[in-house]
Amino acid sequence: MRVVIAGGHGKIALLLQRHLAGRGDSAVGLIRNPEQAPTLVAAGATPVVCDLEHADAAEVAAHLTDADAVVFAAGAGPGSGAARKDTVDRAAAALLADAATRAGVRRYLLISSMGVDAPPSADTDEVWAAYLRAKKAAEDDLRGRDLAWTVLRPGRLTDDQPTGRVTLTRHAGRGAISRADVAHVLVALLEEPGTAGATLELVGGPTPIADAIHAVTT
Repeated sequence: MRVVIAGGHGKIALLLQRHLAGRGDSAVGLIRNPEQAPTLVAAGATPVVCDLEHADAAEVAAHLTDADAVVFAAGAGPGSGAARKDTVDRAAAALLADAATRAGVRRYLLISSMGVDAPPSADTDEVWAAYLRAKKAAEDDLRGRDLAWTVLRPGRLTDDQPTGRVTLTRHAGRGAISRADVAHVLVALLEEPGTAGATLELVGGPTPIADAIHAVTT
């Protein structure tokens, strides 16, 4: 399986790339900064420099040749303003979907966020509100496309060791999840086409990942 991951230098992306490479799959990470390339190589991935804030769909599609799936794991990151929440968390996700359509890649996993269904309250921090709105817009855009998409909404992310046990459902409630477990769930979703069209929330829980995936197969 060849998987192209947008935001290849992110914490979840690096864990996902390492997991895919360890299984013998091919992981390609799209990065903006060429100085990040050695970190991806160390994770077993092939780095590709492609700035999703400035590329067009044709350029991105050229990097998706022979891919079996794409994963949007990019984000503007801490310290970025409201404007970049829109250009990365929304617009770049849509660009990747445009490129996937051009390249004939149907499987698309979007890492979103819990809490996007309700409009931000009036006292919400401006940047956080922009992030939630951008993630919701990215989800809505993806649902309107003819792609085999799955939206994954993790809870509060931690750097804890993976447990291999989760709660994965359409409405999970508040909770935390390790980035390592998120990466394992992403691989399991890639292998299960029956989860296409599902929006799933993910937190730590009692259920082995394989069983949790089977339970939500549509």
